Amino acid sequence: MIETTRRQIRIDGEPRIVMSGEVHYFRVARAEWGQRLDLLVEAGCDTVASYVPWIFHELPDGSLDVTGQTRPERDVGAFIDLAAEKGLRFIARPGPFIMAELKNEGIPFSVYRDHPEVVPVGWDGEPVSSRTVDYLAPAFLRECGRWFDAIMPVLAPRLQPAGGPVIGVQLDNEVGMLAWVTNSPDLTDGLVESFGDFVLERHGDAHPYAVAPGEDGWAHAVRSPKEEWAGALRLDLGLFMRRRFAEYVATLRRMCEERGVGGVPFFVNIHGTEGGNGAPFPIGISQLVDTYSGIPGMVSGSDHYLGEATLNTMTDLYVMNAYMAAVHDDDQPLTSLEFEAGSGDYGAGAEMQYDPSTVDLKTRLCLAQGNRLVNYYLFAGGINPPLDERVDDGNDRISFTGERHGTAAPVGPEGQRGYAYGATARSIHAVKANEPWLARMDEDHDDVSLGLVLDAYMTEYHHPGSETMTEVVDDLTSHRGAGERKALARSLLLGGFRYGAVHLERRDPAQGSTVMVGTGRYVSRVVQERLVGHVTSGGNVVLLGKVPDRDLDGTPCTLLADALGIRPGEVVRDTGHYYPSLVAHGWAEPWPEMRAGWVQHLTHERGDVVLTDVYGAVCGVDVPLGEGRAIVLAAQVPSDEVLFDRALSSLGVAPGLRLETQWPGVFATTTSTDDGQRALHLINTSGVAATVTVALDGTPIAAGSTLVVPARSGHILPLGLEVAGRRLDWASAEIAGVDPDGAVHFRAGLEEDGGTAVVLGGRTVQLSPGENTLRAE
Repeated sequence: MIETTRRQIRIDGEPRIVMSGEVHYFRVARAEWGQRLDLLVEAGCDTVASYVPWIFHELPDGSLDVTGQTRPERDVGAFIDLAAEKGLRFIARPGPFIMAELKNEGIPFSVYRDHPEVVPVGWDGEPVSSRTVDYLAPAFLRECGRWFDAIMPVLAPRLQPAGGPVIGVQLDNEVGMLAWVTNSPDLTDGLVESFGDFVLERHGDAHPYAVAPGEDGWAHAVRSPKEEWAGALRLDLGLFMRRRFAEYVATLRRMCEERGVGGVPFFVNIHGTEGGNGAPFPIGISQLVDTYSGIPGMVSGSDHYLGEATLNTMTDLYVMNAYMAAVHDDDQPLTSLEFEAGSGDYGAGAEMQYDPSTVDLKTRLCLAQGNRLVNYYLFAGGINPPLDERVDDGNDRISFTGERHGTAAPVGPEGQRGYAYGATARSIHAVKANEPWLARMDEDHDDVSLGLVLDAYMTEYHHPGSETMTEVVDDLTSHRGAGERKALARSLLLGGFRYGAVHLERRDPAQGSTVMVGTGRYVSRVVQERLVGHVTSGGNVVLLGKVPDRDLDGTPCTLLADALGIRPGEVVRDTGHYYPSLVAHGWAEPWPEMRAGWVQHLTHERGDVVLTDVYGAVCGVDVPLGEGRAIVLAAQVPSDEVLFDRALSSLGVAPGLRLETQWPGVFATTTSTDDGQRALHLINTSGVAATVTVALDGTPIAAGSTLVVPARSGHILPLGLEVAGRRLDWASAEIAGVDPDGAVHFRAGLEEDGGTAVVLGGRTVQLSPGENTLRAE
């Protein structure tokens, strides 16, 4: 059996790390399937994933071929069976939407041709620019049922509980993404009618709209809102679509189970990275949180394309994982269903070539934060087959990428090892060598967390002509999450803090803990109340950004400011001839004067000043409230580990890890098991080797010995592991494997001379450079 419990994936009772690669059987000639799967096995993967595209299996007459009668590559079961023969598990991704650079995102042309009513209009009744549909349109669900009637009988007998290799099924793909990226809500007549019911349920007769739901003019009031109700509409529509997406995914799950597919995790793919930037990622969490959060049998997986592994993108990735975990229940593990792999040269024009270490560094960070499944996308490229029916769109193939697909993948379209194959394989083998411990470990956290204000990411819909909607969205986008310039998250990471996140709309922070929150003018009453309650009862908050004075619908809400005795004033921004800078006071001293993009002047009734501009205008205060304190930094403060370390130190919070190194780019975290085994995860994103000393909870590791961490490398160092019947207290090198006789193999050591120090029960064994095996006693 396969189950998700205690944030682990357990297969037949054993906690496992599932390492998967995406191979599209429909883009590879059947005679070559084995060669692609062999390369996957050679790289160390234990699982293969694939989309199962409806558009590929539906024939022009409307029939569905999933057994290879019309084309050998359409025999889905044969591909799954071949994977099983090679010792691989299988993750099925049957849609109905699959994206994958396919025409119509994988939906057959016939659906749009035969059912025009499922195609939405957007703002002002204009046609949407994407090939999305109203997910709950009856005609679309009937067509989905026809597709599931064909494909689910292929999957059902091959499920893992039945002795087969299928360990999970993904429901649809990137639900809501098309509407977000095009700012085109699915405003079909049926949806607008259902939205009206939601408005009456939420507001009753006190709704803010000039036209009542169901009356003539209601659809126009929604599609072309007036400013009087634009703020309320933006909020209502976002909340409604969360519910609608949840109903859609629940419907797909029910359709699967009715056709015999169940007893394995159902996955939901979370989209949200944009142009190599991870800051918008929680938009996907916001849209889909109700499809999986706290629902047994449901698991979310990240879908991220961040480009090169840099300090900036690794900060994004750390926050993305923390935010995903914040909305999970105690059993739901972190997974990544589309983990970017390859060179980045997606256009086959040599425009991009990531450093090959990129996939390794990202993998290591995700595993350190508790990811239990990584699916490398795309692992193997292929050839886009022609459509069965000509559509005269310039290439008449199933994809818009042309004939070749996956030119950036570790395995190229013709099956050749690509630029990133070796690095990807080394990363996978490193994970599998440490799986016995990693699969049971969770990240250790200090007494500080990022506040996840999920409603601040409900910015996917705003009428382009509405000043009210635009103002709210711009404010939320600028200040939410990790704060402007990602200052909160990056400063914590570089300062040695190991942190998670707390979902502030739905959960109270841990009693007495410290929460870091990026804020703008618009923060809901619920979150403002929760922050006030947390501080009053003995917790602390650090607020970075503008002082909130509005609820999310635009109505005044100064509950937090009033409780703190703060009045927000003028916002002064930099211009071509004005350069606001910050001066530290109190616990922040000494701190060099630092340029800021903007400052907000504050008037405060009590507390200590910690930041002013150079003319003395206050923009940072430390305010007592009840049993706790709030530090308010109302300025565009850059990432600065010293400033935030001092802020947290003043609140009694210290990082569990202290790294002494020359420059930014090196960071670390630790993971541990319930029985006290632990590992130190050390990552150097910089392009040069770094000397590092590490202290944990105030005690230098290995007596303060200096480690030399090579450029762009990651390391999982034992810090109290049970290995081959022995307690491995410390090793300055990563375990590369353990022989049946108990011999432990290490990667290259990080000692200054290139050797490895191993501490067993207080006794140190020094392995010289080139000697990487600790023999069994």
